[in-house]
Amino acid sequence: MSRSPHPARSAGGRLGGVAPVAEIDAMGGASVVRLLRRNDPGGLGIPVVASNDVGLAEGSEQPARPAFLELFFDLVYVLALIALTRKLADDITWPVAGQTLILFLAFSLIWALTAWTADTFDVNRPLVQAQVIAVMFASLVMAAAVPKAYGRHGLLFVVAYLSVQLGSSVYYLLVLRRPTLRTRSRRILFWVCVSTPAWVAGAFVTDGTREILWAVAIGAEYLAATLGWPVPGIGRSHSGEWRLVGERVSERYRQFVIIALGVSIFLIGSAFSAGGFTANRIGAFVIVFVTVVLMWRIYIYRAGELLTKAIAAAPDPSRLIQFAAVTHLIMVTGVMVTAVTSELVIARPRGDTPPSWVAVILGGPALFLLGRGLLDYTVFSRVSWSRMVGLFLLGLVVPATGLVPPLVVALLAMAVLFLIATSNLLTTQLRTFPPRPPTNPPPAGMR
Repeated sequence: MSRSPHPARSAGGRLGGVAPVAEIDAMGGASVVRLLRRNDPGGLGIPVVASNDVGLAEGSEQPARPAFLELFFDLVYVLALIALTRKLADDITWPVAGQTLILFLAFSLIWALTAWTADTFDVNRPLVQAQVIAVMFASLVMAAAVPKAYGRHGLLFVVAYLSVQLGSSVYYLLVLRRPTLRTRSRRILFWVCVSTPAWVAGAFVTDGTREILWAVAIGAEYLAATLGWPVPGIGRSHSGEWRLVGERVSERYRQFVIIALGVSIFLIGSAFSAGGFTANRIGAFVIVFVTVVLMWRIYIYRAGELLTKAIAAAPDPSRLIQFAAVTHLIMVTGVMVTAVTSELVIARPRGDTPPSWVAVILGGPALFLLGRGLLDYTVFSRVSWSRMVGLFLLGLVVPATGLVPPLVVALLAMAVLFLIATSNLLTTQLRTFPPRPPTNPPPAGMR
């Protein structure tokens, strides 16, 4: 009997006599064998065997949900967010707010790149686990350096940060075999090298110069990510290089929000336990707790629940995933600022409300609603009117804040969020919208 020039699929899921990925993985060996399927001119798949020591998540037995190692990794970011929040709460000024934002953006970039990397590679592989744990350790050092990052621990913070950014790119250049993935690491490495002089120089100067240099460094890295890390002669990143899985990444984004909400709960309890249980402090305690609960409810309502389905329905899922990262970054910033509110209002619920306090008490919910509105657009290609009304109402509160104590300002902010959450609940009873992601979301790291 003549044999077909193209391998035929046999029973049990075999393709041309080649074992499926799950069986190949069970064989072990020095390298992990992956079966890649490509279309030939005749329209039939020809199996191509590739070797990759880190293991690609694509086609592996790796679950679609985040791995336990990723949840373990997030524990460091609980400490990081607590340190950042307390740094701002200790000195509510615009310079300190700028300092905190720079550090927060550095942590967020590491977290996002690690989450996307874990979505590309199999985190059950020892080589990948070693890299993630190394990033975890360096992030822990960064978190420990936060309180004095603009003082004597500035160099420690920079060394830890650059060890992650430079080390991770070099590491994957050494262990990867697939050209497209190596090129991706080369692009990121190029831009980290561009920002490195500003990071290092900033560690050796003070008196405001450090803030300027570090702002330039982190700004360059975010700009590069937004443009797809363009490199002369190589070009920019494209969505096909990442192969992000919607279910895993959307769950990771939700976990990042939960981390921020958890930090807020921790700080609320810490601030309340630090003083007497007076009527004003109890009132402040209840108000800030309800505010955090309302943020959770508003986040998870519809868009937060349907993000996975929206990603699956998007014409370019990877690009939508990266745009969704921007929306979550804004929301987490809002939650962190609200956590600062708990430190302030519980400690001093009565008295005058300084303008800097107003910016924190009302700015946290405003940032959260802004990010939440962008998430609406990501999932439904529209922005809920309640987000816009909420921002408008928060703006109306501002003129009256100089006449009322911090407790009342926090109560007004909570009332706005309560109205939005109630509106969402009523809207659900009347009409629901299916996920309909935009066909061309704004660029956020790839083209």
